Amino acid sequence: MILIKCPYCGERDQSEFSNGGEAHVIRPKNPGSLSDKDWGEYVFYRNNPKGIFYERWVHSHGCKKWFNAVRNTSTDQILRVYKVNEKRPDLSDFKNTLKSPSGEPLVGSGNFAVKK
Repeated sequence: MILIKCPYCGERDQSEFSNGGEAHVIRPKNPGSLSDKDWGEYVFYRNNPKGIFYERWVHSHGCKKWFNAVRNTSTDQILRVYKVNEKRPDLSDFKNTLKSPSGEPLVGSGNFAVKK
């Protein structure tokens, strides 16, 4: 069970929330002037890194409000939550942002049966 701290309601079970994908995606200023390819890239293409990442979440079975989170996708640990109108934290503020020589996060593959 993962607990998520809603910035409006406090800590709740993950089952009350829905993930809304990558946070801070900027909508095109003139969407009507985009080609189908560019529009498709805006709508469907998102980053999907292994490691620390900005995400949008909604408290779908609670206050229904959207907020942002910094989550480590390797461990599912939510490192910080903040309201949509708040300044996003710098990713360098969080541990485990260093990469191995192969480019993988130092936290490992997600296989928690392997001990360091």
